[in-house]
Amino acid sequence: MFDIGYKLAYETKGRKKEWEKIFNLWLISGNSGHKRAQYHVGLCYDNGWGVEKNIQEAFDWYLKAAKQGHRDSQYNIGFFYHNGELVNQDFKKAIHWFSLGSSQGHIDSHRELGYCHFYGEGVEVDFKKAVKYYRKAAKCNDDKALLNMGLCYKYGEGVTQSNRWAKHYFEKAEFYGNRRAKKQLKELEKIQNSLR
Repeated sequence: MFDIGYKLAYETKGRKKEWEKIFNLWLISGNSGHKRAQYHVGLCYDNGWGVEKNIQEAFDWYLKAAKQGHRDSQYNIGFFYHNGELVNQDFKKAIHWFSLGSSQGHIDSHRELGYCHFYGEGVEVDFKKAVKYYRKAAKCNDDKALLNMGLCYKYGEGVTQSNRWAKHYFEKAEFYGNRRAKKQLKELEKIQNSLR
């Protein structure tokens, strides 16, 4: 059931998606404990695909999948707690869920853990740990993590200050679509020109 729904949703080209049918296929699979189906049921509720949008239902379905070890769901639950959306903001719970996703290589979870350590959200401020997690996401070409690595090198936060490495990361971030990186490159260029 899940696979049929997945093919209809993501592998069918040139025709309108039958979201109600897809949702029902995933719902049947999700109710039988299929964690990927549970995640996709959550996505449907989150986005209003084939069902009326319902953030509480989305959260509940993500949580079912997250408890079974689905890394995207673990990230989503962490995001709910981090932002205080639908639930009370709780950085410690956010870190718990981001850590579970990160342990499975989830790129966004790596980056979010970096933010938490950088800004002291649920943990003590620790620039070195922030860099550790930013670097994990940056290795996967996450444009936000690349930008953050550049900023860490620009200001010497968690790493030895280096304009050369800052430029390297800003250029990669820009290449992968980060608009803020272009501004950072211009600022670095001004700094370097003033030192000549």
